[in-house]
Amino acid sequence: MVLLSKPATECCSSYSRNLKLSKSSSSGIPVIDLSKPDSKQLIVKACEEFGFFKVINHGVPMDFINRLESEAIKFFSLPDSEKEKAGRADPFGYGSKHIGRNGDVGWVEYLLLKANIEANSDRFKLVYGTNPDEFRSALNDYIQAVRTMACEILELMAEGLNIGPGNVFSKFLLDEQSDSLFRLNHYPPCPELQGLSEHSDRNVVGFGEHTDPQIISILRSNNTSGLQILGDGTWISVPPDQYSFFINVGDSLKVLTNGRFQSVRHRVLANGSKSRVSMIFFGGSPLTGKIAPLPSIMKEEEQSMYKEFTWFEYKTVCYHSRLADNRLGHFERIEAS
Repeated sequence: MVLLSKPATECCSSYSRNLKLSKSSSSGIPVIDLSKPDSKQLIVKACEEFGFFKVINHGVPMDFINRLESEAIKFFSLPDSEKEKAGRADPFGYGSKHIGRNGDVGWVEYLLLKANIEANSDRFKLVYGTNPDEFRSALNDYIQAVRTMACEILELMAEGLNIGPGNVFSKFLLDEQSDSLFRLNHYPPCPELQGLSEHSDRNVVGFGEHTDPQIISILRSNNTSGLQILGDGTWISVPPDQYSFFINVGDSLKVLTNGRFQSVRHRVLANGSKSRVSMIFFGGSPLTGKIAPLPSIMKEEEQSMYKEFTWFEYKTVCYHSRLADNRLGHFERIEAS
């Protein structure tokens, strides 16, 4: 059974009109208001310094968010035998505790899907029989809305970097062959942590340390903590905010910007008393899409830090590695001694 925490009141963040990032007071996480005219410069600054930020005034209807979360709760509340009808996560389908093929485990269950809704129709029918339409409709509305937001953010990045064309990043996601993915995660209350203070140093990993390999990730969760990002060698807890979205720079975007943007390492810790439900859209390139530093972003005489590769080549490396591995290391250029 999925037990949700009580919703919190919506956070109102102060906003500075200069290039000083607005930050969550308790964590230092950049907060960017997409309705403000200088959001593009603030996004670039956040990508350079953190590779991670929160967006408010994002334009995604709360109805879309609430409907999909409700459908996710219904799914994860089903008996295991029913959830398993979605197929074993290899890679798409339902997974529990085992993450990927290479031994990574965590206190999590998940449903990994293609962002192309029609490609998932058979999975919905297997789980929901002859009436899969509510789940499919909620998923379709949500993915379309967050893909639009992801493209808007990517175009603001290009504008903030003063490079063209404006769709230099977003074109990967808008391509009909885009290999974008969508994941629903459920972190049940962990029995090992029940009864412990929230300040206890006892941790159970829900989803292990990693960077996202795609171009951009759009994360939304319910009002339960657990997400952490790695900054200056220290794990920083990200305060939950069920009304906002958190944005991750992916490895592919780091390469496209020749390392100017950072792909942030992050993880999720389990909770002893509350259930955490998260929804992540991973915006990716077509399999044949070429990933390499953009000439327009490199300064005069600046050298490329990475060899050119296709998304298929990088995806293959990811599937054959552990979560915490430095997967970009395979494609870094090594200076001759």
